[in-house]
Amino acid sequence: MDVQKEVIAAESRIRPHIRETILDFSPHYSELTGGNVYFKLENLQFTGSFKVRGAMNKIMSLSPEERDRGVVTASTGNHGAAAAFSLGKFKATGIVFVPVGAVPGKVQTIERLGAEVHHYGEDGAVTEAHARQYAEEHGMIYISPYNDPQVIGGQGTIAVELARQLETIECIYVALGGGGLISGIAGYIKSIQPAVKIVGCSPANSRVMIESVKSGRILDIPSLPTLSDGTAGGLEPNSITFDLCRSLVDDFETVTEGQIQAGLRQYLQIHHMLIEGSAAVAIAACLKQKERLAGKNVVVVLCGANISLQTLKEIL
Repeated sequence: MDVQKEVIAAESRIRPHIRETILDFSPHYSELTGGNVYFKLENLQFTGSFKVRGAMNKIMSLSPEERDRGVVTASTGNHGAAAAFSLGKFKATGIVFVPVGAVPGKVQTIERLGAEVHHYGEDGAVTEAHARQYAEEHGMIYISPYNDPQVIGGQGTIAVELARQLETIECIYVALGGGGLISGIAGYIKSIQPAVKIVGCSPANSRVMIESVKSGRILDIPSLPTLSDGTAGGLEPNSITFDLCRSLVDDFETVTEGQIQAGLRQYLQIHHMLIEGSAAVAIAACLKQKERLAGKNVVVVLCGANISLQTLKEIL
């Protein structure tokens, strides 16, 4: 896959429909690390997550006839909301399959945005396989949350903005689940700044991509519950993101649930802005590697803000 080409196409296609999110310099985290730390505020993106970039790009790349057939997707929450939001722009309909344990608030958001929600499976990979099969059986269009060139291209528009917003970037921390976000960002930014170091950040409780890259093949391993529900679950067999992560991601970091909690709480206290668990994963990974960051321009992608009030209450 030519990531740069997909990102450039996505940029021209979706720009009127998404926000260019702020790149926010953080004096506090810069002091903690000795680097120049910037947060990319995708928590302020439409639907509260970067996912609207990929979903919008994919849905806009479909013909009206394809959209009329109906769209099916699978999601732990954010991609489903992004797909529902994007479909609403074209008065199209869709079905979102979510795992049985999906966060209720995220499910309610998907329904509020007009999509039909079906629960299936305990793990995201099981939910995805079922959704793909459902789409085939019903003659509908399936949209993967990460395993799709247009979805990856859409997520990569974050890197187009970063290149405009900061002249020199030395390191980017990105939450890693299925790999669509990190593949899009890394594929584009490395095409124009090859020396940028990309760090994939996962919760220790769900590190399927990290373990798969280590093993040289996609593994089917279970995930434990995590505050980072946006990155939780397995990978589709033959996912195109696997090879992209192998070739584009320079380093991987895992963080504990305690580190995720601490990262989220500290960010709220200092920056007074809502983020979700998967965004806190990237913050915690950055802090874990702070000895490496002195004097460097560092970007931490805050991928979303969709945390339930109950979870937030427990963390606080």
